[in-house]
Amino acid sequence: MTSVTLSAAVRNNLLSLQGTAKMMADTQNRLATGNKVNTAVDDANSFFTAAGLNNRASDLATLQDSMSLAVKTVNAASSGIDSIQKLVTQAKSVATQALQTTITAATASETVVATDFTTAANSGLSLTFTIGDNAATSVVLTTNIASAGDLKAALSGKVSGLTVSVSGGDITFSVAGGQNFSVSGTAATLAVGGDIATTSNGKNRDAFVEQYNDLRDQIDQLAADSSFNGINLMNGAGTDKNLTVNFNADQTSTLTLKAVDMSSTGLGLSAVTDWSTKTAVDATNASLDSAKNTLRTQASTFGSNLAVINNRQSYTQSTIDNLQAGAGDLTLADINQEGANLLALQTRQSLAQTALSLSNQAQSSILSILR
Repeated sequence: MTSVTLSAAVRNNLLSLQGTAKMMADTQNRLATGNKVNTAVDDANSFFTAAGLNNRASDLATLQDSMSLAVKTVNAASSGIDSIQKLVTQAKSVATQALQTTITAATASETVVATDFTTAANSGLSLTFTIGDNAATSVVLTTNIASAGDLKAALSGKVSGLTVSVSGGDITFSVAGGQNFSVSGTAATLAVGGDIATTSNGKNRDAFVEQYNDLRDQIDQLAADSSFNGINLMNGAGTDKNLTVNFNADQTSTLTLKAVDMSSTGLGLSAVTDWSTKTAVDATNASLDSAKNTLRTQASTFGSNLAVINNRQSYTQSTIDNLQAGAGDLTLADINQEGANLLALQTRQSLAQTALSLSNQAQSSILSILR
């Protein structure tokens, strides 16, 4: 292989030019990427240290997403509590209106045909009456009942607060003050279907009972709908329904959001069948007051949990910023410095090319002398 022999001056200038070109290429790469350390070859220690810092920042960023979802889940539960509180307040208003309404006297009637009493003697007929909150009163008739009038006469004075009237074959029972009233009877030959008559509370309060029960159903529906991303903290308690929020990658720093039952059952709100007495309405009002306190306590708990998550979100973001800044200190290039370096290298390259040209001119001068 034929080799070319260069003079010492030319070789030095060439090496200087090559070195300058390499430094220019490195500087241009730094300006293009913004990094002074792009691979482990550039600076192994800085490269791997920065990679570790960036990996931890990435892990924390993933946790940030999880915390954001937890915030939305708590917000959904808090909104559900606010709406349920409004329904409880509305139910309380319905109960108050019921107390302020005077109900009509409860009455019951049953047609008893005279022949129903003549098949056989009805001695031993047993009737049980329930009026308002009083204990049931049972009456066993020891005389034969042959007509509706006989039944009225047999019951006369037997049940306190009960009025019995007869019109033809109709027997009408009534109680004063609109109290809840029911009567049941058994007799082998009394062909009135067993229950002679049954009534519930007065007509006016029936409407309030229906309103209350409708509101109670709405509470159940709201509790079931207070979910986010498939997680509901309001529709039943249990460890399997809790939500655990992780604050670090190794899961040693956590917060458990406990699920609760904010349905009507969980709040202790039973369905109402009878508001005919003040005692019954007062019992409902007491359960509504207890439900209000439960909702307020749970709202405070969710609020506290939300504050903790928000605080950890801010802390995590600060940690991410710090990690990324530390990684940048190890790998990022100083653009101003690299720009100045490039300008200096371009000047150096120009001078090296001039020096190389001068060296070649010196050799050309010797050649001209030899000619």
